[in-house]
Amino acid sequence: MKNIHKFKQNDKFVLLDVNSGAVHLVDELIWDLIDLYKEKDLKLIKEDLKDRYDMKLIEEGYEEIKELESNEMIFSNDNYLQDVNMNKEKIVKALCLHIAHDCNLKCEYCFASQGDFNGEKAFMSLETGKKALDFLVKNSKNRRNLEVDFFGGEPLMNFDVVKELVYYGRKIEKENNKNFRFTITTNGLLLDQEKMDFINENMSNVVLSLDGRREVNDNMRKTINGQGSYDLIVPKFLDMANSRNGKDYYLRGTFTSKNLDFSKDIMEMYKLGFKSVSVEPVVTEPEMEYAILEKHLATILDEYDKLSKEYIKIKRKDKDFNFFHFMIDLNQGPCAIKRASGCGAGVEYLAVTPEGDLYPCHQFVGDEKFLLGNLDEGIKNTSLVDEFNEANVYNKEDCSNCWAKFYCSGGCHANAYNFNKNINKPYTIGCEMEKKRIESSISILANLEE
Repeated sequence: MKNIHKFKQNDKFVLLDVNSGAVHLVDELIWDLIDLYKEKDLKLIKEDLKDRYDMKLIEEGYEEIKELESNEMIFSNDNYLQDVNMNKEKIVKALCLHIAHDCNLKCEYCFASQGDFNGEKAFMSLETGKKALDFLVKNSKNRRNLEVDFFGGEPLMNFDVVKELVYYGRKIEKENNKNFRFTITTNGLLLDQEKMDFINENMSNVVLSLDGRREVNDNMRKTINGQGSYDLIVPKFLDMANSRNGKDYYLRGTFTSKNLDFSKDIMEMYKLGFKSVSVEPVVTEPEMEYAILEKHLATILDEYDKLSKEYIKIKRKDKDFNFFHFMIDLNQGPCAIKRASGCGAGVEYLAVTPEGDLYPCHQFVGDEKFLLGNLDEGIKNTSLVDEFNEANVYNKEDCSNCWAKFYCSGGCHANAYNFNKNINKPYTIGCEMEKKRIESSISILANLEE
């Protein structure tokens, strides 16, 4: 049905108007009537539904849908294309600083090849880091709020430079009327009280890597000597989370085909005391033994359904618990450009290597086809920037008629390229998982707002 998506989950009948984003919780009459509304007039609809519903109720339901349509809350038109095409400034808003191309873990599924991104192990110098922040200030034009993520490898292996770059950022933001929001992603092995104090004082967010249950985590996230990392990092992560004092953090895990029952890992994280959790599906070559394949999809979708039911129970008792993929804003979502084009990789968001090379995002680092330029000379591969700038849901054939397009924004460019060698052809397994997460999120919100 054009511009409408309907689904049932967690005892709710839901109609989603694709273009406006309006969500309607309906009864079975409206659920049945909506399928006929555009195809038949009221007389024929009554004839079709006369054995199931009272004639007066059918008339009232028909008028209700008609009013919603007149208010553009259902069967609404897509008015975003013009806004998306106005996104021509190519303002840089965020940098992922690869502060260390080295790591003290050797995770099985690591897309960064144990931290070196298939290149030489290297640490970003303070000079290069300063150039990166200067580059961001210069290329952010009139935008005030800027994002910087300290990434790796393992950024705590180069923590002295992290600290100096934060100090430098605080200095130049005052001089240029900017506001840096710093984030750091860490495996936790090198966390100590001094580092935690600095992170809590200076980082708006911290991402802590753990895959859930001890046996699941230790099967994938091993130390250099081949031992599991769970017992080494969980106490540190609990200290980190408990000391954030209201500042954001996420315990972030990865599930693979070896733990398709990943809802148990999320529940384990919650039982340990973590209130902000994100667990992502692994994305890797299909031949890897832990890869997620199409044959796993049914099990994964059932697992999200199972998790949504448990999540509702927990949220009714503990509103502070958040699973990243079940958080959805139905009232004040992102602007039209963001809804249609997503993360902004290659345009608004860039990755910087220890040597100062610029790539569209961290997942493209090391692939010379995606080298955009460097900090000294700036962006040289402008045609590639244009390609990423035009990678939106209107230019992706698979997205144009998809009901989820304004929630997933066309999906991850890196996943699209890695599986289809085309940033405009989405990774279909990822699409199906994202659709289920969106449906789950809406049904959860519907239950919690009763």
